Amino acid sequence: MKRWVNIFLVGPMGAGKTTIGRQLATALKLDFEDSDREIQRRTGVDIPVIFEYEGEEGFRVREQKVIEELTQREGIVLATGGGAILSEDNRRCLASRGIVVYLYCSPEQQFERTARDRNRPLLQTEDPLERLRGLMEVRDPLYRSTADIVVSTEKRSASSVSREIRELLEAGRV
Repeated sequence: MKRWVNIFLVGPMGAGKTTIGRQLATALKLDFEDSDREIQRRTGVDIPVIFEYEGEEGFRVREQKVIEELTQREGIVLATGGGAILSEDNRRCLASRGIVVYLYCSPEQQFERTARDRNRPLLQTEDPLERLRGLMEVRDPLYRSTADIVVSTEKRSASSVSREIRELLEAGRV
């Protein structure tokens, strides 16, 4: 069994990684980090601006560097971006340096949660729900193959999800 010095949250946009991550970190007395927010802090601009000037590829290079650095710390809960799992290096860092929790959320639930959010460059399309379905088709197997545990956030509060993760960790099911 891995020690849960670090807990890494993966999953699609709108799954609640940041909100749940903050609650989990507080409850477990760990530091909270968010890879997207760290990228924004380092660049001084929002993610849509990075996508506009560097494209998704440029953003992914920045994301990989941040995840490489953050996963080397100890005693953190890390919320990753939805596409972080696309990089084999990111998957390796996450899987080898902590407990990986996949926060599952259906594309329909993601759409409900992100419909008004203009800071989601991948959803700036004519059919965001179809885009979410396509992303999930590619990413779900990667999330599942990297995760130590899978927890659904579907129609659930962040506090109930955080509580379930803590219970699984405390019961030694990871």
